[in-house]
Amino acid sequence: MSKRFICFLFLSCHFGLVAQVLGTLKYDGGGDWYANPTALNNLSTFYNEMTGAQTSVFPKEIELNELLTSGISFLHATGHGRIVFSPEEREILLNFVRRGGFFHIDDNYGMKDFAEAALDECFPDAKKVDVSKSHPIYLSPFKLDGLPKIHEHDNQRPRAVGYFLHGELVALLTIESDIGDGWEDEEVHNDPKEKREKALKMGANLVHWSIVRL
Repeated sequence: MSKRFICFLFLSCHFGLVAQVLGTLKYDGGGDWYANPTALNNLSTFYNEMTGAQTSVFPKEIELNELLTSGISFLHATGHGRIVFSPEEREILLNFVRRGGFFHIDDNYGMKDFAEAALDECFPDAKKVDVSKSHPIYLSPFKLDGLPKIHEHDNQRPRAVGYFLHGELVALLTIESDIGDGWEDEEVHNDPKEKREKALKMGANLVHWSIVRL
């Protein structure tokens, strides 16, 4: 590998770390998209402190008709109920990930079936599999033993259902984990520090993957 290529790779990664914007999706269907209002700010702060990056959070919730011009690169959705996308919104989300965006839905309990059906419709050509523990989302910048369980839902193991286009993970549905609750201000759920740290590390790995894809 040439020194010129290494320099280019370093500058590209550095620029990516600086420029990334995280956003919360305001979706249709009746679900409470606003369920975790402090989550993304805490995740961005944690990631920046741990990596030296300068990610930021979009100043308001984002609707899909604004997504492609918003500058958001990490799109997050959560809630307890129904989530649906119109054909036009599905096309926007497909274009979003094709342009390098990453879409994460975290089941806050009660939305997993709706979310999975919605993602299936958004990415019909994607390979859909539970993400292996050998995937970089569990390895960098923090080494984790799979998806952590922050809150109990149905007494099942945590699952990270991935959607891969051309071999690349572009969207993720996290189930039986509730990592978004672990990103919230400590007093919201009074989770132990260890659980909150696991949630934040998992979130940081997702943000990192959305940036570097390595």
